Amino acid sequence: MQGQGWSSTDQDSGSRARQGTGQMRGREQQGTGGDGAWGPGAGGAEGEGRAGPPGGREAPAPACWPAGGLGPIGGAAGSLVRIARARRAAGRVCRPRAAGAGTGAVPEARPIVPPPALPIVPWRLRRARPCGGGAARAAASVAAMDLGPLNICEEMTILHGGFLLAEQLFRPKALAELTKSDWEHVGRPIVEALREISSTACSQPFAWKKKALIIIWAKVLQPYPVTPSDTETRWQEDVFFSVGNMIPTINHTVLFELLKSLEASGLFIQLLMALPTTICRAELEHFLEHMMIDTSSKDVAFFLDVWWEMMKHKGNQQDPLLSQFRTMAHKYLSSTDEFSHPPKRFKSDPDVCPTMPLLAMLLTGLKQIQNRILCPGMKCCALANLADMLTVFALMEDDPQEVSATVYLDKLATVISVWNSDTQNPYHQQALAEKVKEAERDVSLSSLAKLPSETIFVGFEFLRSLLREWGEELQTMLNSSQGTNYDSYRLCDSLTSFSQNLKLYLNTTGLSKEERQVVSELAECVEDFLRKTNRVLKNKGFEQDITASIAMAIIEQKMDRHMEMCYIFASEKKWAFSDEWLACLVNNQALFREPDLVLKLLETVIEVSTTDRAIPEPQLKQVINLILECYADLSLPDKNKVLSGVLLSWGRKGLSEKLLAYLEGFQEDLNTTFNQLAQSASEQGLAKAVASVARLVILHPEMTVKKMCSMAVVNLGTHKFLAQILTAFPALRFTEEQGPDPSITFMVSCLKDTVWTKFSTPKEEKQFLELLGYLVRPVKPQGIPVAALLEPDEVLKEFVLPFLMLDVEEVDLSLKIFIQTLEANACLEEYWLQTCSPFPLIFSLCQLLDCFSKYWQLPKEKRCLSLDGKDLVIHILELLCETVLANAKTFSPDTWIKSLSWLHRKLEQLDWTVGLRLKNFFEGHFKCEVPATLFEICKLSEDEWTSQAHPGYGPGTGLLAWMECCYISSSISERMLSLLVVDVGNPEEVRLFSKGFLVALVQVMPWCSPQEWQYLYQLTRRLLEKQLLHVPYSLEYIQFVPLLNLKPFAQELQLSVLFLRAFQFLCSQSCRNWLPMEGWSHVVKLLCGSLTNLLESVRLIQSVGPWAQGQEQDLTQETLFFYTQVFCHVLHIMAMLHQEVCEPLYVLALEILTCYETLSKTNPSVSSLLQKVNEQRFLKSIAENISPEERRQTLLQKISNF
Repeated sequence: MQGQGWSSTDQDSGSRARQGTGQMRGREQQGTGGDGAWGPGAGGAEGEGRAGPPGGREAPAPACWPAGGLGPIGGAAGSLVRIARARRAAGRVCRPRAAGAGTGAVPEARPIVPPPALPIVPWRLRRARPCGGGAARAAASVAAMDLGPLNICEEMTILHGGFLLAEQLFRPKALAELTKSDWEHVGRPIVEALREISSTACSQPFAWKKKALIIIWAKVLQPYPVTPSDTETRWQEDVFFSVGNMIPTINHTVLFELLKSLEASGLFIQLLMALPTTICRAELEHFLEHMMIDTSSKDVAFFLDVWWEMMKHKGNQQDPLLSQFRTMAHKYLSSTDEFSHPPKRFKSDPDVCPTMPLLAMLLTGLKQIQNRILCPGMKCCALANLADMLTVFALMEDDPQEVSATVYLDKLATVISVWNSDTQNPYHQQALAEKVKEAERDVSLSSLAKLPSETIFVGFEFLRSLLREWGEELQTMLNSSQGTNYDSYRLCDSLTSFSQNLKLYLNTTGLSKEERQVVSELAECVEDFLRKTNRVLKNKGFEQDITASIAMAIIEQKMDRHMEMCYIFASEKKWAFSDEWLACLVNNQALFREPDLVLKLLETVIEVSTTDRAIPEPQLKQVINLILECYADLSLPDKNKVLSGVLLSWGRKGLSEKLLAYLEGFQEDLNTTFNQLAQSASEQGLAKAVASVARLVILHPEMTVKKMCSMAVVNLGTHKFLAQILTAFPALRFTEEQGPDPSITFMVSCLKDTVWTKFSTPKEEKQFLELLGYLVRPVKPQGIPVAALLEPDEVLKEFVLPFLMLDVEEVDLSLKIFIQTLEANACLEEYWLQTCSPFPLIFSLCQLLDCFSKYWQLPKEKRCLSLDGKDLVIHILELLCETVLANAKTFSPDTWIKSLSWLHRKLEQLDWTVGLRLKNFFEGHFKCEVPATLFEICKLSEDEWTSQAHPGYGPGTGLLAWMECCYISSSISERMLSLLVVDVGNPEEVRLFSKGFLVALVQVMPWCSPQEWQYLYQLTRRLLEKQLLHVPYSLEYIQFVPLLNLKPFAQELQLSVLFLRAFQFLCSQSCRNWLPMEGWSHVVKLLCGSLTNLLESVRLIQSVGPWAQGQEQDLTQETLFFYTQVFCHVLHIMAMLHQEVCEPLYVLALEILTCYETLSKTNPSVSSLLQKVNEQRFLKSIAENISPEERRQTLLQKISNF
């Protein structure tokens, strides 16, 4: 049993012993939470949980307080307590063993028989505490304090003893008749019993005190008298029944005097605000009535503390014990005669006491006890309370903006500095964490509602009268050395805030003349008071080094706004790397797992490490590793936020440039990581790979990305996997303003520096092409968010536009990138081409096409794109024009016309065939411009066509111009064919046309792309069908006139002869110097393609034609004849050409022999055999003229095998 000394667990946070100023303030110890007596929320109000004065000594009473104290418990109550202690020591307290103790079974609880003075009823013990000693008892105490029904236990026995002794001291009167004047004599045992409970309940002393006061208040609220039927019902339903029956009937005087003696103003407000509205107001009225009776300085101090606590109160709806208290109060209220059955589950509703009427009641109470406020400290407190109430609950906005974290921290530092300098303040020697908790409550007043207007103006007038009455006395005190304490600081701070808000209220609120006068006079009065006492706030600066400690305490304890303190903690360079700073970072690492905090920490570390401050290298490495661990624990989107910040702050070098000395083994980690990635490139390991790269990319973004780009091109098959990793970091898509080229993004820069123009094989080019595709349109893996790192317009601008020239090595790859980008992004809703300046882009392609018109005249080094690539250019141009036309509405009409005109003017510089390819693009705006000679052989409409004088197109070149039109497209070819003017009935005209056609064909063929040659091939067939083209078939390779039906193969034979004549023309003396060796290879390639088409055509005719229906109409002999003729034509052409370009023709000749051999085996007749021998001899005679020897021998061997 503790004696007269104060327990560090006894004092309430709401009451303060105002040493030196005469105002009482005590402390209440807050519960530690956790799984204690009342589970979560069992602790007190915010800010409670502070210890009392050190050393267990009683605080000296101020001079203006009444002397006297309460002595130790004695008599019968003391005996009960000693019995409880003895039973506890012996392990024989009347409660069952814990599960698993002793025999392992939990025996049925035995009821504790109440004292004879109380009614004997069979109540239930719904939960009991196991017995034991030492640590086991402490653990059992925590277990017993689970929520559940309230228990009869050792602590309740002590409380019962206190009430029993008080009852004995007050006999013959009952405690229900106790008056305020009786308390000093009678109340001591009850107070000491509660102190004993707090001192012995070491696990949660505040929770036990709270529990005891709830039981006592519930006893006060319990309807009286109690009938037998009430008792029968309540012992089953009322959770307070068992413990309540251990307490005699008491009145409000016992409750309020007990609260005052314990200085439990904070706990009083907690319990009061938990009550239903009606009971709440009634109880506060009882309290105020009690305060008005024989008001002492202790009453005044307790009243002021209660008022202050009410303004600081923040409801705790999650406290289960308060919920039970509120529920039972509802039941007591609902019926005083019949105990109603409780609802299945209590639901909190608006029937909870609002603060506004209660504050108005307290204001009225202040006016009634005004004359009893004598000490300057109490006057300061009363004025501060009134000013704060009017500021927060009347003047501030409905939804006031929260002050910044920095201002908030400064306020806390100022308050705590004042406490530290005021040796008489009860918080002077408290632990910093406890000071911060209470200071948080003091500076965080807020309100969700407003006081009624009449109450506000009553408060205004009352504040003015108090300032006038007390002002001079307080000014004298504040300007003296006695005014340097927390009460004086709080008064001036509260009045300053009130004055600022009052001015705003005066300027923004519509007031009547009388109201405005009241407010103006009050404002003047407050300003005058503050002007005369301004030294108080001026001298109340805070200790500079305490701010860091406060911020760290808030972080450590996870108090209000602790995350904002984390940001200040991470940003303050002066705090960084102190022992406390480092310990706080280590202990609270989980709180810093936010992208902004990681960035702030990195900025601080880099800035501090680059200054003259001497930071031990191990400490610096430890901090960097801690920050990187926080970064590693972030989600992928948050990692991208950090990476984005790193790139913006430190550029492409990332952290390496500033912290390279402390990043040991980065290069080794880089190589190891990417070696592993190359060996296990699969989607299953993608998440792990992304996590590994995330650490590398923040340390050195440039080196990491370049390594990945290089691997994606060089390592076969890894490009898709690496693209998925890269696209998981959209932060890499940033533009470095201070970089080598601010116009391009970081990703493009890395690609250009690492792989572009450095390809060694076609496979590498192919992988690069696919890599670009994945970076523009990412493959979305499951569970990993990805985003494009390249935009299609960016790809065109950086990898296509600068390279659309025939003499640039990358032109072929650029065209492949171009077509891939166009086709892959054709479905995009936005018209992205608009950003690429589509008309200049079209003109660039046209310029490239124009270069092909003089292709073979260019030196070899200027021809970096083959004529096969011309088809790709044409395809891209067509697709681009279609896309631009489809989006013409995105241009204004004026812009569209101007753009078309610009393009048309630019095309005048190029070959006329280039402009003809844009016929559909210019349709309706410009006519097609063609050489005038074309009009000589075509019926062209002047509405659509116009003639232009073109150099090189003199008389007789009309057919050449016509053929150049025909190879542009199949549609134009058909149109030109329909417009051609040739008189079929005039043999001479047909003969001349045929000769001119051959000459034109020879002139055009070398400059044709494969697709253009295919259009001419189809055109030639159409001319033969229409008998516009005459190709006589000579007998130069025929030994005997064949008696065969060659009509089905007439076109094929004519085409073969036509190609032979064309090559005879090309190889003639006048033309043989036209082409370089590459040109001859090109025309040979075109020829082989056409002859292959002829072979396919013949196979089709022979196998499925109408002549293949019966044996009589079999075309085997005709087909064999065709093969011999084509074979001879091919060998003839080979004999005219350079051996270096004849390889494709040689392969084709072997294929023809194979076709001949295969077909001849299907006709085993005797006559056929003789024919085969003759044809074999004939073919050998032709093959004998072929060189070189190897080819000749191979052909002869092949023929011999027939």
